[in-house]
Amino acid sequence: MSTLVQSHQRSLGSLPPVGPIAYGQWRFTDDDLDVARRLLETALDSGMNLIDTSDVYGFDWGGTGFGQVEEILGRVLDSAPGLRDRIVLATKGGIAPPTPYDSSPKYLRAACEASLRRLRTDVIDLYQIHRPDLFAHPADVAITLHALREEGKIREVGVSNHTPAQFAALQAHLEFPIVSTQPEFSAIELTPMRDGTFDQCAEHRVVPMAWSPLAGGRLATGDGVRPELIAELDRLAEREGVDRSQIAVAFVLAHPTAPIAIIGSQNPDRIRSTTAALGVDLGRADVYAIVQASEGVALP
Repeated sequence: MSTLVQSHQRSLGSLPPVGPIAYGQWRFTDDDLDVARRLLETALDSGMNLIDTSDVYGFDWGGTGFGQVEEILGRVLDSAPGLRDRIVLATKGGIAPPTPYDSSPKYLRAACEASLRRLRTDVIDLYQIHRPDLFAHPADVAITLHALREEGKIREVGVSNHTPAQFAALQAHLEFPIVSTQPEFSAIELTPMRDGTFDQCAEHRVVPMAWSPLAGGRLATGDGVRPELIAELDRLAEREGVDRSQIAVAFVLAHPTAPIAIIGSQNPDRIRSTTAALGVDLGRADVYAIVQASEGVALP
C-alpha cells in the first residue's frame, strides 16, 4: 500500500520548514516553569517546531486570564534563550473579551505589540487573525498587517476560523500571500473538505493548520462519537499497531493539501507517542471508510 499520510515538512512562506505536527498551547496554563519547559522541549525534540499560541489563551481552560499562556511561554523562552532559535513561533490576535472580535487598526496593532511583550521576543514568525471581525473592513485589517510586517514585528500572516470568502476578501487587499489558514478538522469535523477551505488551500498553495485533530480528545476516549467511527479507527489501529488517536492524527495528515495537525497534550509521553501517526499506512480505501463511518452514510 502507498500511504496517503504526508510526513514531510511544511513550508510557510519565508519561514524555516516546520514539522507536520505542531504543538498548540490552548491548555498550556501551568505556571510551573519546569513543567512548561519540559512540555515545550518534548514537543521540539519530537519534531514539533511550530508552536501555536494566542493572546486569548489562558482566558479559559483553567487559566488565570487573557494573555497568561503567552506570558508563560515568554518566561520559558527567556529562561532558556536557545529555545527561541528552535521555534517557529505562531500566535493569534483579534479576540477582545468581553467584545467578541476586534480587528480594527488600533486594537490589532495594540494586540500584536502586547503579544510581543508577553512572548519576550522581537518578532512573531506567523501572526494570525484568530477569528474574523465582522465589522472590520478587510482593507483596514490588511493595512495594519502590512505595517506590522514592514516594521519587522511579524514575518508571515495567517488566518484562523475564516471562511474561504473571508480569506479571499482579506487576501485581495494584501500585497503578500496569506500562508496559512486554521480550521477545525478531524475525523469527526470534516467541514473543510466540504466548504471549499481545502480547495482554496490547493488553489493558492496555502497550508492548512488543523486545530482539534482529536476533536477535543473525544476521538481518543470515544465519548459522544459514532460507534461506527470508533470501530473503524480501532480496526485500523489494530492493523497498524498504533492506538486510535494516532490513526485519527494520520487521517488529518492524509489530505493532499498536507495539513499540519495541531496537538495540545499536557502529557510528555502522549506528545512523543503522537509521532507514531507519521508511520501509519493509510490508503484511499481507509480514509474513505473513515469518512463514511463519520458521516453515517455511504458516498454516492
